[in-house]
Amino acid sequence: MTSAVPLTADQVADLANTLPLWRIADGKAVLRDLKFADFSAAFDFMTEVAGVAEVMDHHPEWSNVYDRVSIRLTTHDTGGLSDKDIALAEAIDAAAIQFKGH
Repeated sequence: MTSAVPLTADQVADLANTLPLWRIADGKAVLRDLKFADFSAAFDFMTEVAGVAEVMDHHPEWSNVYDRVSIRLTTHDTGGLSDKDIALAEAIDAAAIQFKGH
C-alpha cells in the first residue's frame, strides 16, 4: 500500500481543469452524481468501481438510489484531497463511459 500524497493548494485550485466532471467541496473532497439507464447499469458500474477501488486501496463514499449514484472522494489519512482521489476519479470517469453514466 502506497501512502497518499496530499494535493497542493495549486493542484486543488486546478481541479476544475483536471476533473471537469467533478465538483469541489470545501477544497477537501470532490463530488460527482451520475445517472444510468436503470438500477442494473448503476449497480454494474458500482461493481466495476469497487474492484478498482479495492486494488487501489482507496474507497469512495457513495450511495445508490435506483438509477443514480452519488460519489464523494476524499483521503481521510491526509485530511483532504490526495493523488489517490485524482486517480480514482479518473478511473470512475472511465467506468462511467463504459456503463454510459452521465
